Amino acid sequence: MAEETGKLEKEAPEREPEESKEETVDGAVEEDAAKEETSGKEPSEEEVSLDADGTEETSEKPQKLFGKKKEKKSDKLQEKLKELEDQRIRQLAEFENFRKRSEKEKSQMFEIGAKTVVEKILPVMDNFERGLSAIPEEEKESSFVQGMELVYKQLLTAFEELGVTPIEAVGKEFDPNLHNAVMMVDDDSLESGVVAEEMQKGYMYKESVVRHSMVKVTN
Repeated sequence: MAEETGKLEKEAPEREPEESKEETVDGAVEEDAAKEETSGKEPSEEEVSLDADGTEETSEKPQKLFGKKKEKKSDKLQEKLKELEDQRIRQLAEFENFRKRSEKEKSQMFEIGAKTVVEKILPVMDNFERGLSAIPEEEKESSFVQGMELVYKQLLTAFEELGVTPIEAVGKEFDPNLHNAVMMVDDDSLESGVVAEEMQKGYMYKESVVRHSMVKVTN
């Protein structure tokens, strides 16, 4: 009996690990079940949801970022439009200034050309005047002299249409801008500094002098 009791006591401790092993297996099964329940639980509203393609749905934060990007893009476009409008206005102003400057230069060039032509014709006018003044009174009624006078008058009319006018000199106060004094004379009938005689007629083209008048001025 004593030997059987000792065998039983030796066999009893050997069974205890099997029981603990069973408890460990049961605990592991319970933990797995808990994990499965946790994994099967539906996500809350705060969690990110997935659409049909498996991609994340747009949340409020990306929407705000997208709106800000859109506003920045709109502001950049407005700035670009304003810059282009300023450039257009400046170009129009530059073109207008260029047009006015070109017209002024063209007008000046035309005036220079016209003055050059008038200067070339003035000696012809001088010869007409000298020739007509040298004709005797008895020959002034001849057809030849009358034809010469008609040509002279035609030249004067053409000059007037072009803006060429003779400078008034005799009896006028001497003006160095219009007159060229070549001699000083004594004349009691005229005040000092007055043109007493015109030796060569001067002409103006519009507002500029083509040729100064050659005059005699009283002392």
